[in-house]
Amino acid sequence: MRWNAQIGRRLKLRDLHYLLTVVQAGSMAKAATLLSVSQPVMSKVIADMEQMLGVRLLDRSPRGVEPTIYGRRLLASSYAIFDELRQGVIDIEHLTDPAAGELSIGSNEASTLGIVPAIIQKIRRKHPRLFIQLTLVNTFTEQRRELYERKIEFTIGGITEASSDRDFETELLFQQRYFLVAGRHNPWSRRSRIELAELIDEPWILPSPTGARGQRMAEVFRASGLDVPRCTVETSSFQLSHKLLEEGPFITLLPASVLPSLTKTASLQILPVSLPQQPASIGIIKLKNRRLSSVAEIFIETARAVARSVPSADSDLVGLAS
Repeated sequence: MRWNAQIGRRLKLRDLHYLLTVVQAGSMAKAATLLSVSQPVMSKVIADMEQMLGVRLLDRSPRGVEPTIYGRRLLASSYAIFDELRQGVIDIEHLTDPAAGELSIGSNEASTLGIVPAIIQKIRRKHPRLFIQLTLVNTFTEQRRELYERKIEFTIGGITEASSDRDFETELLFQQRYFLVAGRHNPWSRRSRIELAELIDEPWILPSPTGARGQRMAEVFRASGLDVPRCTVETSSFQLSHKLLEEGPFITLLPASVLPSLTKTASLQILPVSLPQQPASIGIIKLKNRRLSSVAEIFIETARAVARSVPSADSDLVGLAS
């Protein structure tokens, strides 16, 4: 297939935009409505692309449309094309007005209670008109989807083995420990020393076992020779956990980075339990070989500066909640 004759002169950005919209909408009719064109026009654009490339891009059925293997490959390239154009526009805006710009990033909830607010406050001092759109991505599946589709430039959160596969690169910002936490009025909060095994039958708030925090909790119990306790409430929400801990007999495991935010009202207490654990790594996750915008580079440089002030994983944080 010759580029100039077959594609360069005939394939338009509009055609790729139509294809992206059809796949995201799940049907020709819905995509036509979103783009304010007729369904015959939409169908003709896709059909012309398939004829030009010599392959079927979409599988059509009464339930809607799905991209074929060829369609998925063209979609991946389309995401990259539109991403590069968007980055170019953002860079031009930033060059025109260095105090402005636009940035889309992802973060897990723990980082939104910890390092992310500090980064945003610091960066706004030099770039007061910067617009930041933050998407909550608590699982690696969510991270992959948002990064692959170029909806965000990078994420800040836990770095695991899954984060470092062939398509992604990571940068460590800091490491942190986890602590067992209960409400101030929980009877366990009055103990000066507790063995983990003593807490097995207490009501536990547990995160999803497939998430990074859930896996970390399972590792702690396995290293202690114990089974993961029976779950009373399963949630990844720190706000819900805080409310339940504050008003009930619950116990949970929380990362050090969220403790200053959740314990500032003096309603929670870190329990004096020695936990066998390796520090968890927090950092930047991004697609390999993806050019980041100048605004993203500024944000990451600011994140590095803020991370240098984060207490080390060896710090004793028991006094935070006392």
